[in-house]
Amino acid sequence: MDFDDLNKPLGLPKPPPAAVSRTPAAFPWRGAVAAASVIVAIGAVGYARVGPEGVALLIAGREAAPVREASAPAPPVADAPGVSMTDVTGSTARPTLPARAQASDVEDAAGVKVVRQGGGGAPQSMIIAVAPPPSASPLAPAPDPRLVEDAKAGPLPRIGTDGATPMAVYARPAPAPSGRPRLALVIGAMGLNPQVTSEAIERLPDAVSLAFAPYGRNLPQQVASARAGGHETLLQTPMDGFPSQAEEPGPNVLRTGAAATENISKLHWHMSRFPGYVGIAGYMGARFTADVGAMTPVMGELAGRGLFYLDDGSAPRSQAAAAGAKAGAIVVRADVAIDARLDDIDGALARLEQVARSRGSAVGAGAGLPIVIEKAARFARGLEARGIDLTPVSAMARAPDKPVARAP
Repeated sequence: MDFDDLNKPLGLPKPPPAAVSRTPAAFPWRGAVAAASVIVAIGAVGYARVGPEGVALLIAGREAAPVREASAPAPPVADAPGVSMTDVTGSTARPTLPARAQASDVEDAAGVKVVRQGGGGAPQSMIIAVAPPPSASPLAPAPDPRLVEDAKAGPLPRIGTDGATPMAVYARPAPAPSGRPRLALVIGAMGLNPQVTSEAIERLPDAVSLAFAPYGRNLPQQVASARAGGHETLLQTPMDGFPSQAEEPGPNVLRTGAAATENISKLHWHMSRFPGYVGIAGYMGARFTADVGAMTPVMGELAGRGLFYLDDGSAPRSQAAAAGAKAGAIVVRADVAIDARLDDIDGALARLEQVARSRGSAVGAGAGLPIVIEKAARFARGLEARGIDLTPVSAMARAPDKPVARAP
């Protein structure tokens, strides 16, 4: 059917040839068809969109800037110290397709036949295949039924009847011993701001451990997202601070003047907020952690439930180590609080690296502020090239001489 057959009965004039000839230029059909072929094959790779130049972009998990037709390659850029300019994420994954392939290659790989307007083969628009991120190290599913106690406060972690502990089962597998210095990073205050939490999960290497405060919304989902990204998790428990820390973090704060049973009851409320954590970290709490009498019952509860305690290094008067020794609990103390001074985060990270080199291992901790996340991510990505193994903090937890076992 031609134009006259369709439009003449309606009394429409036939458009001039120029109007018809401009139609392909008004909409980039060739690029759009290439995009359609990519969308059909998108499955496990990512998603696609059409750039303003009509070139289909194949993206792994995020949107990339539009690209033009292939041109001469740009001159190589020298790598910055500790960071590869060719792949700043440190990814070693490779695309399943050539780095640059035609639309037909995408269709062949997907096993899809695309029927195009007017027939013919795939257009020659360039497809840029971006490698998906490397798959995160698998973490055990959470909750593990062996490690759940149904309590009044809700589901609590426990040691299984077979001796399995949450800090062992839920931990991220540590890298094999290499003889190189080891360094662990813990970023806390996760869960309070979902956007910042998502940024931390995405930007930080998956060997970085994440500590979640108990007051965020949809905590089980946020923690599950972190663990799916390969990050082992900790629970932050709000504790009594000194009068200078006037701001209350939230309800059920552990108090120095409260009875041990009351503090344990509050601790159970925090523990029931989400599953899958390997240990407990204090949230504020400089006053509470300075009191051995207040800390010891808490340490005993952690030891009996197969958890370790992380002292984030922010309270110089902390007696967590002494209380842990009395209760037979495992205590990991951060060597450097990397956000003690926000104007000296780089200096703190440099000191942390020096501790790792001189002592063989080091632990750093900081709050999940955007500037901390940005600097910690850059620092952590360059560790391997500088001869240091980034390891989860659970790998730094060593059993005490006389561990306390909880009765089944």
